[in-house]
Amino acid sequence: MIPLRNRKLGRRTMLRGMLGGGAVAIGLPPLEAMLGRHGDAYADGSELPVRFMSIMFGCGVQLARWEPTTSGSDYALSEQLQPFAGVKDYLSVCTGLHNHFGGSPITHHEGMCVFSGHDFVLRPDLPGFASDWGGPTIDQLVADALEAGGAQTPVRSVQLGWTKFDSPADSGSTAKCISARGEPGSLTMLYPETNPQAVWQSLFGEFGMPLDTREVRLSILDIVRDDTARLRMQLGVKDKQRLDAHLQGVSELEAKISAMPPVCQLPRAPRFLNDEANGAEQLTEVNTLMAQLVAYAFTCDITRVASYHMLSVASEVQFGEIGQFSTQHGNSHAGDENYNQGIVFIMGRIADMMGTFAQTEDIDGGNLLDSMLLFASSEVSQGFTHSWQRQPILVGGHGRGYLTHPGIHYQAIAPSSPGDDQTSAGNTTDVLLTLLRAFDPEAPSVGAGAPMSTTPLDALLA
Repeated sequence: MIPLRNRKLGRRTMLRGMLGGGAVAIGLPPLEAMLGRHGDAYADGSELPVRFMSIMFGCGVQLARWEPTTSGSDYALSEQLQPFAGVKDYLSVCTGLHNHFGGSPITHHEGMCVFSGHDFVLRPDLPGFASDWGGPTIDQLVADALEAGGAQTPVRSVQLGWTKFDSPADSGSTAKCISARGEPGSLTMLYPETNPQAVWQSLFGEFGMPLDTREVRLSILDIVRDDTARLRMQLGVKDKQRLDAHLQGVSELEAKISAMPPVCQLPRAPRFLNDEANGAEQLTEVNTLMAQLVAYAFTCDITRVASYHMLSVASEVQFGEIGQFSTQHGNSHAGDENYNQGIVFIMGRIADMMGTFAQTEDIDGGNLLDSMLLFASSEVSQGFTHSWQRQPILVGGHGRGYLTHPGIHYQAIAPSSPGDDQTSAGNTTDVLLTLLRAFDPEAPSVGAGAPMSTTPLDALLA
């Protein structure tokens, strides 16, 4: 039971300081002093936040080793889903759904309809296999709904990336990002940032000096020291402990990012310098940092929407960390053990990110998975067939009781045999509408044309 509160602190309070004539600010986590008397809403009457994250992992899976064989809440994790054992209660798996893409396929791009419910727009003027998003993606629909509902955060949404190595044979925004904002025909594409230091800067403020001038660089915590002391005088014992823990975490993350090799340093403006060779990227470390950055951004209410473009369509990344120097796209065509190991590596990093969220305490005593929704999928079900039916779909978190918890395996229709990637039913866009209605209960539909959905997937609801 959270006690009744007398102290009042605005929920947009930030620690502020000055450096080199520029302002520096650190967001705060929600504190008890910001809540109403009963702790179930902010003092201004607004509801506690629900967050959203979409994740794209290219090149598909091996359905015979990825799809669970049992359904319902007591489903057993499959071989390739074993990394999620620690967060299984927060994970729903959707299989057997039909992607109603209605355009002319060009390989790999058509399945991206799973993130928007719109057919792509062909780009014959661009090289290779080329298309653009045909409508807004789910993360930007959620951001729109939050804005329309009066939610105001310093950053509307953040776009993260994992590996730098996409597909040189594919072009257009469908192949390069999973965030498209606006209306069909007038979209703004939001591209992912693969550098954790750059993400840090976009979320937590500019330092106001060249970031590689380490001998004169001050800790951001030193810059706001005076404001921190002032704030502590307004807080109770538990809020002081929460503030100290938050600032300690910021300090540790700052030090960790500063110590990373150049791939994780903010490059000199305006040119993006990222010279790590394919196969040499420290992808586990990058994923850890991205997870921590999103966790801080969510708990500080700096943003409530994130997208994570892990692997592009047909990504040619090499997973050198696990001893692989053939590309994941090439492995997906072979469908061999290297492909399996790459899939498990990817699933492990998504599970690690969910684990970070599970270990991050929210103001009401729960964790971030209790207060967020996560959607993850790939552009194909299996790389060696290029099918866009039975695409792998993961749904994480429960959004403060909106989705069923523990999670379930929802199977739209059983495969005719293990590895079948054609038998499908329902509509993948139904999942998107289900998630959007957590933020806009009156949303009538998602998408347009054949892929459009007007019917949420009720099986996922609490």
